[in-house]
Amino acid sequence: MRTSRPRSTLKHVGLIALSLLMIYPLLWLVVSSFKPNATIFTDLSIFTTDLTLDNYVHGWTSQQLPFSRFLANSAILSLGAIVGNLVSCSLAAYAFARLRFAGRNLYFAVMLGTIMLPFHVVLVPQFIIFRELGWLETFLPLVVPKFLALDSFFVFLMVQFIRGLPRELFEAARIDGAGHIRIYGGITLPLMVPALATTTIFTFIWTWGDFFGPLIYLRTRENFTVSVALKGFIDAQSTSNYGAMFAMSVVSLLPLFLAFLVGQRYLVKGIATTGIK
Repeated sequence: MRTSRPRSTLKHVGLIALSLLMIYPLLWLVVSSFKPNATIFTDLSIFTTDLTLDNYVHGWTSQQLPFSRFLANSAILSLGAIVGNLVSCSLAAYAFARLRFAGRNLYFAVMLGTIMLPFHVVLVPQFIIFRELGWLETFLPLVVPKFLALDSFFVFLMVQFIRGLPRELFEAARIDGAGHIRIYGGITLPLMVPALATTTIFTFIWTWGDFFGPLIYLRTRENFTVSVALKGFIDAQSTSNYGAMFAMSVVSLLPLFLAFLVGQRYLVKGIATTGIK
C-alpha cells in the first residue's frame, strides 16, 4: 500500500507535466494575442505584464471587411455541411444496415474504400465539374457534396450504430405495418442521437477549420472563411501582423471550443457505443 501510493503520485505528476507541455502552445497563442508585435517572438514566456487589446481591435477591422463577415461565412458553410451529412449519411447508413438489395455488400465495400482515397486525387475532376456548372465563387462546391453522402466515415459510423440496435424493434414495427420511411424517422433517428451528435461535432470541426477547400473555390474576400481570412495577416513581401493573426485565431477557436464543450457527452457516448461489429 505504501509502495503503490508514491508510484501513483509520480504517475499523476508525470501526466500533469505532459498535459502542461501539450497545452503550452495554446497558452502561448492566447497570451501572445495580447502582446505587442515587437515582443511576441522575443519573449516566449506565458507570464507577462505587457498586455494590450490592440491586436484584437486591429485584427477585427484590418481586412477591408469586419472579421464578423468571415465568421458568418464559416458558420453558414458549417451549417450547410452539418445538415447535408446528417440527412444523406443517415439515409445511406439505414439503407446499408437494414435494406436488402442486390450488390449491397459490394457497394458498402466500395464506400469503405473511398475512405482511403485522398481528397487531392479527385480535386481536379471536381474542380472542372464545378467550374462547368458555374459554381465557383460560391459555397455550393463545399456544401452540395455533403448532401450526396460522400463522407464515408460518417456513413460507416452510423451503419455500425444501427446494426447495434435491437433487431426486434424493427421487426415489431414491420409487423405493425410501418414502412421504411416511418421506421427510419420514428425509430432509427431518435435512437441514433449519439451517432448524429458525433457526426455534427466532427463535421463542424472539420468544416470550420478547412483551409484547402475554401482556398480553391473562393477567391473574393467577401466569401472568405475564417481559415482563409487568417492567411491575409501574413504577407511575404511586407510586414506581417502576427499579433492580429493570433488574436483572430483565438476568436476563431472559441466556436470549436464551445462546440466540443457542449457536445462532449454525446461525442464520447457516440464513439463508445459504436464499435466494430
